[in-house]
Amino acid sequence: MLVLGIETSCDETSAALVIDGKEILSNVIATQLDLLKKYGGVVPEIAARRHAELIGYVIKESLDRAEKTLDDVEAVAVTAQQGLIGCLLVGVAAAKAISYARGLPLVGIHHIEGHIYASRLSNPDLPFPHICLTVSGGHTMLLYVKNETSYELLGTTLDDAAGEAFDKIAKFFNLDFPGGPTIDRMAKQGNRYAFHLPRPMLRNNSYDFSFSGLKTAVINMFKEKLAKNVSLPIYDIAASFQEAIVDVLVTKTLRAVAEKNVQAISVTGGVSANSRLREVFQEQCRHNGLAVYFPSLSLCTDNAAMVAAAGYARLKRGQKSNLRLNVYPNVPLEARDED
Repeated sequence: MLVLGIETSCDETSAALVIDGKEILSNVIATQLDLLKKYGGVVPEIAARRHAELIGYVIKESLDRAEKTLDDVEAVAVTAQQGLIGCLLVGVAAAKAISYARGLPLVGIHHIEGHIYASRLSNPDLPFPHICLTVSGGHTMLLYVKNETSYELLGTTLDDAAGEAFDKIAKFFNLDFPGGPTIDRMAKQGNRYAFHLPRPMLRNNSYDFSFSGLKTAVINMFKEKLAKNVSLPIYDIAASFQEAIVDVLVTKTLRAVAEKNVQAISVTGGVSANSRLREVFQEQCRHNGLAVYFPSLSLCTDNAAMVAAAGYARLKRGQKSNLRLNVYPNVPLEARDED
């Protein structure tokens, strides 16, 4: 089955064509990095307007790259849950129009479910069940993935997501946006043990995350030293800050693995591209006899191929949406509109 995927949940306008949830024929992503750098982050209304400008061109480009037409498409999958409401509406409107005009099955996908399938696209042998850590600018979640379409949410962020914390610290130090890749590069030149920073919620039994306090600790430390005319090595700060986040993410994930008695971990989302996070997960999994899976770097950030793959899994089970499909900017992964 050839599925057209559409993703517009935040700041990437993306369309992709995927066969049987496995073979990517095209995966076009139009970023808004020029706008993000100008405003220092995502401005929801501006992002939605840019999606509206780009969506038609992006869908056509995905068809052209795959050397297909809409006559070849057999179903449409679109991100309809979890994201910025105006942005989601653009993608869903486009998907509905194609579904209606062509008489194609339509299926709405939860954004986080899409990220889960990013790992499956890169790693077809990813087993079930497994623990999935989804970590990005908007989300930090631990999930117990039971099978292709069944999930249990173990924990989520209570305030700043990990990627959001990276971005905010980078902005405080006037570093390039997005902050995650910038801090990752700088950390390679710093001493990750130079500063002892807090590991929020690391020692409690919860699988929830909280990075706002860590961010505040870094800012307060810098201001205190600055007031005393003590210079702080920015590369050491970046390395120590990154290490604190990685420590929390890895430790809680391994704890969930032990509780659920599984042997595999999937790490996905934009922050899964972080080189130190990958390094520590690989070290710890080798030590504990576990398997860890990451998406290819091109599938870490938001993209439509992961949406198409998730849509195929839903359609294969007879699940689809009708033209009343609505958008839900903030809804648990377990809650789905099956109309």
